Amino acid sequence: MYMKLEVTVLPVSDVDRAKAFYEQVGFRLDIDMPTSENWRAVHFTPPGSECSIMFGTGITSAAPGSAQGLYLAVSDIEEARAELVGRGIEVGEVFHDAAGLLYHGHEAGEVTHRVEGQARLAGLHPDRASYGSFATFSDPDGNGWVLQEIMERFPGR
Repeated sequence: MYMKLEVTVLPVSDVDRAKAFYEQVGFRLDIDMPTSENWRAVHFTPPGSECSIMFGTGITSAAPGSAQGLYLAVSDIEEARAELVGRGIEVGEVFHDAAGLLYHGHEAGEVTHRVEGQARLAGLHPDRASYGSFATFSDPDGNGWVLQEIMERFPGR
């Protein structure tokens, strides 16, 4: 069976504020479709991505800001971070993990560690290993994004 993640829904409190933020980030606006005062869908796609985000009015009952751990793969984390900062986006400093794990917990837009021996260390992964360097940012509601540097994918990806 062939399946492909197409869209993820983000819960937001103010659709126009979220729309302005994602335009500022540099995502492509695909649609802004209001059909009534109770329903509006706004759809954006990150540059180079096949998966999009959608938010709006009447789209989800999830609490605004509750989407966490939304990963954006980038080929150069320093360049991606600098571009976002240049666009006025507040992005945390680049970091890597002490024990080299690739996956994290997420709370309020921040990466957390729940495995013994894991710790967040400042700077790039010492070997600049793919999947090893990260930076985080959040949208105005607190939906949490993680930039992850991937220069070479694992086999089969």
